[in-house]
Amino acid sequence: MPHDKIIRQVGDYYTQKVETHGPSAQGVDWNSTESQFLRFKQLLRVAEGDSPFSINDFGCGYGGLVEYLETLDCPFEYRGFDISQAMVGRAREIHGAKANCRFVQDETQLEKADYTVASGIFNVKMETPVEEWKDYCLKTIDKLAGLSNKGFAFNVLTSYSDAEYMRPDLYYADPCFLFDHCKRQYSRWVSLLHDYGLYEFTILVRADNAMKE
Repeated sequence: MPHDKIIRQVGDYYTQKVETHGPSAQGVDWNSTESQFLRFKQLLRVAEGDSPFSINDFGCGYGGLVEYLETLDCPFEYRGFDISQAMVGRAREIHGAKANCRFVQDETQLEKADYTVASGIFNVKMETPVEEWKDYCLKTIDKLAGLSNKGFAFNVLTSYSDAEYMRPDLYYADPCFLFDHCKRQYSRWVSLLHDYGLYEFTILVRADNAMKE
């Protein structure tokens, strides 16, 4: 399978995080619950005005998105996937008894949903060469598209970050490149959100057929 090494490294990285910090924002490598929820707010704009809906959370961690979804007045069916067994275990402990939630460690067990979102999964490249990580990201974005009937969304650290704060182990993407890529590959209906106060951006891709409904 392509990118096996990357997948193992990422899984190990996040396993260590959740074992150190527990099921929390820090446990999925965010600074705070507030910034984590701000990211969820941007991602879920892809489903704005749609209720009820089903959603795949690709790289679900301990299921933090479930907590955010439960604050909204909208019924949902949630399926979470993570490559870290420790993350999936924590997610099942917290949310596994909920009838509308399911967690898997094997991405082939994910079914198509109305929407698929991915938060933070493209950020930590560690020692992976930039071009190899970029290829991994594009292939993963293609998976998000394939899992979605109405649309998908993801976030990435921005190449417009202040140079003095950029780290060599993180990946900073060109938002214009990914916007153009998604427009050309997936849909005419693509939004680039780069105005919510974090050193990152969010891409929303809505299916052409969904916009015609």
